[in-house]
Amino acid sequence: MFACAEGTPFPDDFLFGVASSAHQTEGGNTASDWWRLEHRPGTPLAEPSGDAADSYHRWPVDMDLLAELGFTDYRFGIEWARIEPEPGRFSRAALAHYRRMVEGAVERGLRPMVTLLHHTVPRWFAERGGWTAPDAADRFARYATVAAPVLGDGVRHVCTIAEANLLAARSTPEPFPQGTGFPLPATGATEALIESHRAAVAAVKAVSPAIRSGWSVAVQGYQPASGTGQHAAAYRRPREDVFIEAARADDWIGVQAGSRTRVGPLGPLPVPPAAETTLTGEEYYPAALGRALRHTAALVDTPIIVTGHGIATREDHRRVAYTHRALQDLARALADGLDIRGYLHRSALDGYEWGSHRPAFGLIAVEPHSFLRVPKPSAHWLGRIARSRRLPDPRPPAQDD
Repeated sequence: MFACAEGTPFPDDFLFGVASSAHQTEGGNTASDWWRLEHRPGTPLAEPSGDAADSYHRWPVDMDLLAELGFTDYRFGIEWARIEPEPGRFSRAALAHYRRMVEGAVERGLRPMVTLLHHTVPRWFAERGGWTAPDAADRFARYATVAAPVLGDGVRHVCTIAEANLLAARSTPEPFPQGTGFPLPATGATEALIESHRAAVAAVKAVSPAIRSGWSVAVQGYQPASGTGQHAAAYRRPREDVFIEAARADDWIGVQAGSRTRVGPLGPLPVPPAAETTLTGEEYYPAALGRALRHTAALVDTPIIVTGHGIATREDHRRVAYTHRALQDLARALADGLDIRGYLHRSALDGYEWGSHRPAFGLIAVEPHSFLRVPKPSAHWLGRIARSRRLPDPRPPAQDD
């Protein structure tokens, strides 16, 4: 029997680190569609992103902490809206900034995974119809071509589009109401995103054929209510499975998982009243990652990287318990022969969660006025696992760690 606590389940070349999203941590992303939504009269969002965690300026501090904690890999994003704030006008300063981030990660012993797009797009792109515009893929391919030199030496993995299925479901940058499930992707959006992804892969490979490229899918853990398996499968397919299957020819596919969605004949069901929930209202469900990995592996033979996994909670011991269970399931999947190449925890920092600063996903707390970074006990705990490649017993770390 596979013993997670005593074996060494994670190979030496396994990616073990953390992830962040540019808009959620950088601050001041004024040319993006989300910034416009945040400041629109009558916006449904509780608060704007503002300075977020000010990582646009403080990224060296963030990377120093991650390296000191023991992580070997860092997925971070670059912002299309900063690089191309107006159609056809590209910022050399923004390109140089992101190249410095790549170089800074390598200097600190962090292997960078660069995400070209994570939900946000330039305001001008959204105003032209976003992913439903007829030339959406061409516009994204142009951006990817211009941004590709940022990668250059030092980048082994590129994520073209993060959580592509969520992006398809958002024809506009509006938050999803809790408990409603994902809307169906807008007409043409799925096809445009798949085309955009493939064009971006070609642009990246033109810079360096050795770069391993893929995209990530938010695997929602759709489960049938009693006797309604066909409803869950039918609901899941256009919102998830088509995006997983589109990755068959890629170097890897990213899986992002956090909870589950129970589906009945009329659609998604609410979280059970007695269930523990997170700060985003999702069910606390540690088995989500293992189920997502096995579902993905059943659809495609593409190597898997966990590109985002975590929960929103201010009770750090619950983060540790949740993550430990997920890593046990991941280790069992490895032992069963699933081709899993890495685990990146979401997220490195507490940041802006698409409408509110309240949800706390980070391993590192950020004081909102001074921007002081304070690693949580979970950061030290997970850093030790990353450094040793060994899974410890499930006891929570000491609070003064």
